[in-house]
Amino acid sequence: MKAMILAAGRGERMRPLTDHTPKPLLKVGGKPLIVWHLERLAKAGFKEVVINHAHLGEQIEQALGDGSQWNMHIQYSPEKTALETAGGIANALPLLGFEPFLVVNGDTFTEIDFAVLKHALKPNNHAHLVLVDNPPQHPNGDFAIEAGKLKNTGAKNNIGMLTFSGVGVYHPDLFASVTRGEPAKLAPLLRSAIAENKASAEHYQGVWHDIGTPERLSRLDEALKLRAS
Repeated sequence: MKAMILAAGRGERMRPLTDHTPKPLLKVGGKPLIVWHLERLAKAGFKEVVINHAHLGEQIEQALGDGSQWNMHIQYSPEKTALETAGGIANALPLLGFEPFLVVNGDTFTEIDFAVLKHALKPNNHAHLVLVDNPPQHPNGDFAIEAGKLKNTGAKNNIGMLTFSGVGVYHPDLFASVTRGEPAKLAPLLRSAIAENKASAEHYQGVWHDIGTPERLSRLDEALKLRAS
């Protein structure tokens, strides 16, 4: 299975840090965010990785190279302007191929076992998402899980809503309606897959951080350094 890391976002909320450094190259615990992902993907046995980029993307290519230092092959999918999540994935499909693939948001930090996800997408399904407990900045969540299936809403009063971790496994068919090179959001495609009963999910309760602000970046950096000491 191939993997894709989404690294094209501008990181407006991270300014001024992202004025001169792309968000995935911001460091926590002494390493760029995206390197933590690459190390975990390599440990999980992934050999082929695709990375999209837009803002300061040449820095990402210079920093990571061809991936040989992690015993993997990295290909890049440049975007003149960020195409949003679904648009970026659809634009990279010629590199990802015709089989299901793993996608990881480049601006998160997690210890999810990527190896387990290699067989997470069941036949005839188009998407399998990893959901996490709702963080303080996103208390209402995104989706729910019912008997392993991804749902738009939870039980009464939306009890059971969880947050999308940014980690998912997708079949290329999920993006059949997206025009390559055009911006497109992921959520509408997931809603369609839910309606067709072609989306599953799991609840991950381990380490996960959404690095959305300089303050969150700093807190995670301090925690990782403390853990390593």
